[in-house]
Amino acid sequence: MVFSSPLFLFVFLPITLVLYFLIKEKHRNLVLLVASLLFYAYGEPKFVVVMIVSIIFNYFFALAIERRGSKKVFLSAAVIFNLSLLFVFKYLNFSVSIFASIFHLDVDIIPIVLPIGISFFTFQAMSYIIDVYRGDAKAQRNIRDLGLYISLFPQLIAGPIVRYNSIATQIEDRQVSPELFGAGSKRFIAGLCKKVLIANNVAIVADYFFGQSASGNSIAGAWLGAVSFALQIFFDFSGYSDMAIGLGKMFGFHFEENFNYPYISKSITEFWRRWHISLGKWFRDYVYIPLGGSRVSIPRHIINMGIVWILTGIWHGASYSFIVWGLMYFAALVLEKYIIKPSGRKSTLFGSIYQSLVLIYILFAWVIFKADGLENGIRYCLSMIGVYYHNNLVDAHFIHMVKEYGAFLLAAVAFSTPIAAIVSNRVKDKKLVFVEKYIVPAIYLVGLLWSVSFMILGAHNPFIYFNF
Repeated sequence: MVFSSPLFLFVFLPITLVLYFLIKEKHRNLVLLVASLLFYAYGEPKFVVVMIVSIIFNYFFALAIERRGSKKVFLSAAVIFNLSLLFVFKYLNFSVSIFASIFHLDVDIIPIVLPIGISFFTFQAMSYIIDVYRGDAKAQRNIRDLGLYISLFPQLIAGPIVRYNSIATQIEDRQVSPELFGAGSKRFIAGLCKKVLIANNVAIVADYFFGQSASGNSIAGAWLGAVSFALQIFFDFSGYSDMAIGLGKMFGFHFEENFNYPYISKSITEFWRRWHISLGKWFRDYVYIPLGGSRVSIPRHIINMGIVWILTGIWHGASYSFIVWGLMYFAALVLEKYIIKPSGRKSTLFGSIYQSLVLIYILFAWVIFKADGLENGIRYCLSMIGVYYHNNLVDAHFIHMVKEYGAFLLAAVAFSTPIAAIVSNRVKDKKLVFVEKYIVPAIYLVGLLWSVSFMILGAHNPFIYFNF
């Protein structure tokens, strides 16, 4: 089930909200837990068993870590269990194919269906276990409440990755005011508009150009496809995060932000402080800092960065493309940290040129991320720089896509900047009561109705990060 579907909007969410607010407060977590398991089970009922197994094992592991003397033993067992769960479903076939290729073995690979969002809920479970081990959180005695933390449907499938110690008190005691519910509803609608109106439309442009052979695209078409995917993945993923944060508020939860206008970044370092913030913090706190972070020798620091970025690439999927994508950012960050050092330069001209180069680099990285296989990704990158001699600069397909979807692309570019937030803040600062009271709600209503019309007329529109 996806948020951007009539079934969720008009059946699942209203029923869940009615039951949640009608029942006594002490039973509300149970309502949310059941709703979350049903939400996950929709379409893939067998995989809810995987989640329940994860909840049960992590529940007992945490209790053992807190109560027993051999804390490291139980921590190791818990980490091995969670990583094994992730490995079997996500990386086993990839590993077998590599092994077979190295030793020239003829191995039949049995297809393994990937449970949706397994990387997200597994990382949440691991953060809970590690926080209990470190003493940053107490082990949850109520398995229902731990189950709710791991399976909570607003952020279950595509994040943000919620740390247990950030919402432990909210799980046990939270309040929903009309103001908080209203703010959550607005945030949800904003995310829905991002997904349905922008991401889904620019995706048509991206899919068209990536669906062609690299030598078949014009140079302008190849660039348009790359830009379209960069906009698609931002509005798709940040749209989901907005909806998750909004839904959380509607039930009294406060989730941390996951995006902060990444495409206005002036460096690669800044980009990764603004993009998928919860994942970056997870790797920082549970991998990078335990390895020594930056408080080590330069060679060791580079090794630490390499480990983090290889893992970041692998986290996104079992593919050489994702590994190369991670290594691209590793290489860029090493150059930025030790050679380019953009933060230490005072030249405005250098800053502007470097910011443009950063955005171009991000586009090429997205091509590797998007393309069907590493070889196709490299070919697409080559088409962007005109390597194929018979590629035209512009062709009819480029012109057609600009005419058909130009308005959506312009809207995507505009809203990938803080322009809407700036306008909203000025309205509040100047206390334009009429605008706040009537115009803003009307904009949200129109956005909701427009999104619903697209949903009804459109086809299945899963989120990109459901694959991870």
